[in-house]
Parts: sequence; C-alpha cells; structure tokens
Amino acid sequence: MELRRALPQNIQELLHCLKMRSKYAILVVFIISLVIIEKENNFISRVSDKLKQSPQAQAEANSTEARPALAEDSSLASLQELDAAFSQLRSHLYNITLQLADDRDPGPRRHLLLMATTRTGSSFVGEFFNQQGNIFYLFEPLWHVEKTVSFLTGAASTVGSALVYRDVLRQLFLCDLYTLENFISPVPEGHLTPFLFRRGSSYSLCEEPVCTPSTKKVFEKYYCKNRRCGPLNITLAAEACQRKHHVALKTVRFRPLGFLRPLVEDPRLDLRIIQLVRDPRAVLASRIVAFPFKYEALKKWLSKGEAPMREEELQRLRSNCESIRASAELGLRRPGWLRGRYMLVRYEDVARAPLQKAQEMFLFAGLPLTPRVEEWIGKNTQAPREGDDVYSTCKNSTEQIDKWRVSMSFKLVQLVQEACAPAMQLLGYKLASSPTELANRSFSLLEEAEPSWIT
Repeated sequence: MELRRALPQNIQELLHCLKMRSKYAILVVFIISLVIIEKENNFISRVSDKLKQSPQAQAEANSTEARPALAEDSSLASLQELDAAFSQLRSHLYNITLQLADDRDPGPRRHLLLMATTRTGSSFVGEFFNQQGNIFYLFEPLWHVEKTVSFLTGAASTVGSALVYRDVLRQLFLCDLYTLENFISPVPEGHLTPFLFRRGSSYSLCEEPVCTPSTKKVFEKYYCKNRRCGPLNITLAAEACQRKHHVALKTVRFRPLGFLRPLVEDPRLDLRIIQLVRDPRAVLASRIVAFPFKYEALKKWLSKGEAPMREEELQRLRSNCESIRASAELGLRRPGWLRGRYMLVRYEDVARAPLQKAQEMFLFAGLPLTPRVEEWIGKNTQAPREGDDVYSTCKNSTEQIDKWRVSMSFKLVQLVQEACAPAMQLLGYKLASSPTELANRSFSLLEEAEPSWIT
C-alpha cells in the first residue's frame, strides 16, 4: 500500500529531472540514433555482399536462366539506394548534433567588432566567428558605405567617415540591415539585392531561409560559394540576425577606436572590440602583391631608383601606422569606458598558435568555441602550399609569419621602419638593422605578446 502511494511522487520527480535535462536528453538520443544507423549500415552491407556472392554461384550452375540475374540486379540496386539513404540520414543527424552543440548555453547576446586594416589576416580571423553557428557574421558591410562617404578630403574625411561608419555599425549590430539600402548601388527593389559585397563570405547569408531559390535571369555579382541562392532578401537576413544568439562584424574601414565609445556605452549592446594588427613591413609587402596598380611608383623607385619617392606616399604610410598606433595606445591605456571591452591581437601570434588564440578571443568575447570552429581551424591552417588566391583563408599559417622577409628589399624595409617606428615599438615588432639580419629567419623580429593586451 505504501509502495503505491510513493509511486506517483517518484514519477513526478523523474519527469521533473527529465524536463530539466531535456537538451542533454535530445543530444543523447541523436548520438544513439547515429550508433543504430551505423549498425544498420553494417548489416545492409553484409546482406549486399551475400546477395552478390549467391547469384554468382547460381549463374555458374545454370547460365541460361536470366530471371534470377534480373532479380539480383533489382535487389542490389534497391539495397544500394537504401544504403545511400541511410548514409544521407546519418550525415543529416550528425549536422543536427553539431548544431545542438552550438546551441548549448548561448548566454547573453554579445556583439563583436573585429577591427583591422587591409592585408592583416582579418578575413582569416573573421572566419573563426563565421564558422560558429550561433553568430550572425557580416563580412565588410562598410564597403558599400565607403563608396558614399569618400567625397570629403583630408581630416574632414576621416572624421566624417568615422561618424557615418559608427552609426551604420550601431544599426547593423541591432539587426537593422535595411540601413545598408541607403548605400547599395543600384538601390534594392522590394528589399531584394544581388549586389551585397562578398555575400558568400557570410555563412548566415547563404543558409536557409535566407538562401532563396535562384533566379536565372538575375545577375549575381556577389553570390554564395557552396550553393545557388537568389537575390538577397534583406528582410529575411534581418530576421535571421534576430534569431541568432550573437552578432559579429569584420571591417578594415574603421580605425579611430575613440569614436566607438557611444556604441560601447549603448545599453542595447554588449560590445567587445578586437583590434587585429600585423607587422607593417609584412602588410606593405602583401599589399604590393594584392594591389600592384596602386604601387607602380613605389616599384619604379625600388627597381630603378630614378624617380624620387613622392612625399604623399610616405605620408600615407605614416598616417596608416599612426592611426593603428593611436587606437592601440588608447585601448592599452584602459580607460574606464573601454575596460573589459578591448583586446589587441597580432596576426603573427594567431599564425603561430591559431587554436590557442581562437580560444583566447572567444573567451574574451564571452562566446562559446564550438567543435565546428575547431575543425575549420585544423583544416585551414595546414595547407600544403600557398595558392594563387591572395584572398584565400586556407593557409599554412606557420609559413605566413616571415614570408615577407625573403621577398622584400631592405631598402623598402628601411622606409617602412622609418615611417612606422612608434607603432612598431608599441606593438612589439623589432627593427631589422641589416640585410643579413633580415634574411636570417632564425632571428625573430617579434617580441613576446604582453598579457596586458587583453583589457
């Protein structure tokens, strides 16, 4: 009698326990399903092998009977189709399992800005966050804005552009993607555009339901890489942004860190800023390869030495390094409004230990590092050799650190060191004193990273 009275209470406790651990129960169910499917596949494979062997012996005994052979082909084809279906289902369940792993404990909504300059490895580092399934990631959304605000010159251009960029960034972090319609050319019609810059570099813009059926008559200037999608529906993209747990943006067009204070203090945002830097000598060497038409005068000066180096070239180099130095110095000074919101990362440190640096960046940002991110890093940092694509994110990362030292003339190295010495000193890049020292790759031109760079 006492046992009957106690039974309902035990059931209620069991149901309560199951309810509290439903996420883990679902994950376990999927794992068990995978194991069962694997066993089913093995069983089907064994049956297929037996069917292959049995009709062959029967055909040898009576070669004139065609019907058993026909039955064999039909049965074998059906089993192969079934086997393929099971394999597809297993792959689908595996992807769902990874997605569930991405969904675990998302925590509060975070907003991350990866701030860099061109040829600093920002596309590569940005992929760390692009591969995390719960992050809505945008690649260079300010590209369109730059085309509109480039009408000013000098200091007015820097300040005016920064203000416009900042306001656009705020709206994008709030998932107001409609703000980009003011800058995309031609202007989107009905919130549809095939002209969003490098759409294929954002996983969130190339997955369902944002990936709509393709339209043959519409020319896609910037298209998804791994699947065919129709023109980007900005409404669907904005809704996808709202559904994701976090938002991350990568830009090489915003530099003055101090202008971001209103975003850091905006109560609607939980903004974390990662400033990615690279040795300015390596940056210039990479830019000359990626944008040769912009450095014709510099190349003539290096090869012939006849044409004097134009002062505007030197001033542009100094200005780039100074803007990087000023932002880094402000971040490392740890003002109250930026404390705990800023992290300085050198590309060279990422190239040396990509997984370790990824873990540090995700920890700083308050984001979970998922298995898919780790898998991507493993696959894309051990490329056997460098390809011809200067925009590729698949690299042998350890070979990238000092690659510029064997291709850059010492004359150009001296030019960069003279223009960028203050920034290089702050960021821990040593100056090369001679061509011999530059060519000696066993001599490190990199100081150890300071722990205080994570603020």
